[in-house]
Amino acid sequence: MALSRVMRFGLRMTSFPLLLSCVLLVSQVCSVSRDNFKRCDQSGFCKRHRAVDPGHSPYISLFDTLDIQPSQISVELLNTKNNVRLRLELFGLQHQTTRIKINEVNPLKPRYEIPVGDVLNAEPQQDTLTVVEKNDDHITLSLEKSIIVLNREPFRIDFINDDEPTVSINAQGLLKFEHLRKKKEDSQEKKEENEEEKASCAEEEVQEEDEPDMWEETFKSFHDSKPNGPTSVGLDVSFPGFEHVYGIPEHAESMALKSTKSSDPYRLFNLDVFEYELYNPMALYGAVPVMLAHNEKRTVGIFWHNAAETWVDIASNVADKTFFSKMADLVKGSTELPQTDTHWFSESGIIDLFIMLGPEPSDVFSQYGQLTGTTPIPPLFGIAYHQCRWNYNDEDDIRNVDAKFDEYDLPMDLLWLDIEHTDGKRYFTWDGSKFSHPDEMVKNLTVKGRKLVTIVDPHLKKDDSYSVYSEAKSQNHLVKNKDGSEYEGWCWPGSSGWPDFLNPEVRKWWASKFAYSSYAGSSKDLHVWNDMNEPSVFNGPEVTFQKDVLHYGGWENRDVHNLYGFYVHKATMDGLLERTGGEERPFLLTRAFFAGSQKFGAVWTGDNMASWDHLKISNPMILSLNLVGITFSGADVGGFFHNPDAELVTRWYQAGAFQPFFRAHAHLDTKRREPHLLPNANMLAIRDALQQRYSYLPYWYTLFYWGERNGGPVMMPLWVEFPKDKSTFSMDDQFMIGKALLVKPITEQGSTGTNVYFPGNDLWYDVESFQTYNGGDTTYVRAGLTKIPVFQRGGTIIPRKMRNRRSSTLMKSDPFTLFICLNREGEATGNLFIDDYHSYNYKNGKYILKGFNFRKNVLESVTGHKDYQTDEWIEKIVISGFQVQPSIAILKGSVSGQKELEVNYDIVEDNIIIRKPGVNIAENFKLILQP
Repeated sequence: MALSRVMRFGLRMTSFPLLLSCVLLVSQVCSVSRDNFKRCDQSGFCKRHRAVDPGHSPYISLFDTLDIQPSQISVELLNTKNNVRLRLELFGLQHQTTRIKINEVNPLKPRYEIPVGDVLNAEPQQDTLTVVEKNDDHITLSLEKSIIVLNREPFRIDFINDDEPTVSINAQGLLKFEHLRKKKEDSQEKKEENEEEKASCAEEEVQEEDEPDMWEETFKSFHDSKPNGPTSVGLDVSFPGFEHVYGIPEHAESMALKSTKSSDPYRLFNLDVFEYELYNPMALYGAVPVMLAHNEKRTVGIFWHNAAETWVDIASNVADKTFFSKMADLVKGSTELPQTDTHWFSESGIIDLFIMLGPEPSDVFSQYGQLTGTTPIPPLFGIAYHQCRWNYNDEDDIRNVDAKFDEYDLPMDLLWLDIEHTDGKRYFTWDGSKFSHPDEMVKNLTVKGRKLVTIVDPHLKKDDSYSVYSEAKSQNHLVKNKDGSEYEGWCWPGSSGWPDFLNPEVRKWWASKFAYSSYAGSSKDLHVWNDMNEPSVFNGPEVTFQKDVLHYGGWENRDVHNLYGFYVHKATMDGLLERTGGEERPFLLTRAFFAGSQKFGAVWTGDNMASWDHLKISNPMILSLNLVGITFSGADVGGFFHNPDAELVTRWYQAGAFQPFFRAHAHLDTKRREPHLLPNANMLAIRDALQQRYSYLPYWYTLFYWGERNGGPVMMPLWVEFPKDKSTFSMDDQFMIGKALLVKPITEQGSTGTNVYFPGNDLWYDVESFQTYNGGDTTYVRAGLTKIPVFQRGGTIIPRKMRNRRSSTLMKSDPFTLFICLNREGEATGNLFIDDYHSYNYKNGKYILKGFNFRKNVLESVTGHKDYQTDEWIEKIVISGFQVQPSIAILKGSVSGQKELEVNYDIVEDNIIIRKPGVNIAENFKLILQP
């Protein structure tokens, strides 16, 4: 089989010869073996940290080195086994957050720290730390509502809130910091010199015996030279009183993280793992080292600010009552506390840990957002429906797909082009024989309000006639081998080089490639997709860079690996912003990500499979992403690999319609599966799902506004909204969209119904039939092929747009219908954010923020902020749960004056319907219902 044929198939093998030898059938894709990716027992530093004996910490705090400042303290930590000293810095930060940094006192060379302003928005604002008590055993500090206790021997730190311990550092004694050192010389003469030097100093470093894999390591046929020797760091973080922890994506795993006692730790190391296995802790495409712990009383979180390969062990335990009993004046109660212990270890860098002390889930989201940023409001078309395939063949194919969506009344906002649209996998180019008129192709879409997305990957074909590569090479912009030569690997174009995105100048250069004058055929209506940016290297170890390749500043890939895709994403977004002078909001998708990636665009869960299990896992994966700030996220609808049957495709569309990023995508060698190609019943069910998505776009858009402002998720586990309901703590097959919608997708083949748990004491209304369900009950809900189990919470008001359009752009001036579902007290509230849906003018205050309140038979509309003009108006009001049918409604508008409106009663759905109030959505008004 020809190489070009093999490389079309999305194969990510660990060596190029293996790529050549992989035999493909037309209907079959060659799977990547789990053995191509490291286990802990194949990683030297992972083995060493897991071997640390708990409960016997060699570290003590040297209180004679203590330096106390108004918002920080520093103290040296002594490793009593080898006499190496570390410096601990503890910072009190604003918003109930603390930072702990641990580094060597006198390292042989600097250790990598992520530059401020990239992942962290800025240097965090500090807050006052007050010394409450200081004695020979411990120091007690206060920070806002928290008490912090630093213990001398052994070193440990405990955080106490409301008289209860919440977070403990080094409680298990697993701190291990592999200090930089020189490799032992072989000559006896050199050993004798070292012994003489040690004898001259009372507290000289004690030489430790080297362990395997400290100075070099081999995985399969790949040799890692490790020129700096062992550099790993590790620390345990315990959560007394907590049984559930969440976060640390990306893993194809349940939302509530599991104990790793009998498995590998969870691994955070950005890798291209297609057809990934489910329910195991192996690494995937992105890494966000953020964990939340939650119980009925509070939520806390931690952020491990380190970009190197990281592993996290999790174990269930009970808190050390003996230790806490010594702090009787700070910790109350003597009952046995459950405890979750976590153990974090990274291959290099320093320990840089943020502790976010809540106490509410919303507080932790805000605290983390203050550190790394929040998701900017996407353009409205970005949260609409996306149609993608590897690959649409040519301009005629694009034209036909677009036309079929119109013919079958299927709304759609973006069509996508994968790698085959380029000239020989040269990004920023077009295949002239298939896409000879890209400008015209895009214009044909924009007349219908639609747009185009093209893929731009970071690997550059080694071809001196390819201007992007030749520029990168001539300007010394490419990643280097350990000897300083240009790094070369294999990816889609064959032999490739990779820009060094760690270099700010390279990022500026890359951004310039998106200028309209540089990227022929591009316009404000062409948007971008960054794939393969882990980075994926077909013939590299674990399908990525060798760890000893060099980046800007002389840093090895081992120090910065999880940042590479982050910087690709950032540089691309910079380019898309620059092309319009920062006026237009672009759409941008990435596969690889890190903490802070939410600032630049959307994320998806990678190359999944067309199976019911992969549909099912998409919900907890997206929930986990939302919990750590990656809110604009989704999964490939239908599954990327293999051929789903019509039922699976239909159910996946229904799930995707209620996930933040909504895109269908499929592999090159799958059967075409655009909705109109399915049996009519399935097509109609999918059309209903798409139209539901579009009707809720005002609600989604408003949720993204609040998400940018407060840092919270848009798709979230039930426990976030119902934090005291223990039955929800592990629940990830149903979820909330904002505070008002409960969704339980059908993810079981052949199911015609499902059990739904209705949390709280609220009433819940089926959004189609308006049948009510009681909070606290689990009820079987029928859900045939056309039914999505979605429920609006009693006490909420949701503005929707009910007119069916080809695209969201064409909905801009459409009227609203207010859906009011009353609670048991006959009340409801809601809000709505409106702007121009596409520019950044909202950041300058050009928007409308509406509040709606229904109470005592009166609906009141109040404008919280208004500095924008809109033609949008209210076409209809639907009220559910009103106990007495009114005969008339009186509308009193601040502009439109007073008028009487007819009230209709829908006896089937038990709703009151008020048609054509005709009031502009921005206007303040009162609607009074009279019997």
